[in-house]
Amino acid sequence: MATITSNSFSGDTLEIIAFRLHDQEFCVKTTTIREIRGWAPSTPIPHAPADVIGVMNLRGSVIPIIDLSYKLGMKSTVANERSAIVVTEVHNMVIGMLVDRVSDILTISSSQIQPVPEVSASFDKSFSEGIIASESGMICFLNLSKMFKGSEIDDLAA
Repeated sequence: MATITSNSFSGDTLEIIAFRLHDQEFCVKTTTIREIRGWAPSTPIPHAPADVIGVMNLRGSVIPIIDLSYKLGMKSTVANERSAIVVTEVHNMVIGMLVDRVSDILTISSSQIQPVPEVSASFDKSFSEGIIASESGMICFLNLSKMFKGSEIDDLAA
């Protein structure tokens, strides 16, 4: 008989990369990350969705750069010399996510991930896998495949 757990992670440990957006900490699984780059200006695209800053050339491939703060409903990130672009692969497409700065790469126990509490009936918690309580504060664990739905990725590629 299979064991059912409260989160979607298997195994005892998980490697995550933590980063900051404004004064909040977020993280994703390292397995989704291709690389981390320093901030470089991107080329704007006319009529792009509001969360798309533009595109950049990544070793011969043009990839969209997403303002992750805006995507999460926060005020837009103003890029500076400490900003980073986290290059990730979601639904077989490579995208860059602008973050204020990368904090750490951590190995955590899957038991440390707590469910996101219900805030209201209209609250959509699908972007988050859970919350990790650490010594330095709370880290919101993001679910990139739910944040960037397949059809949305197709629109970015068009």
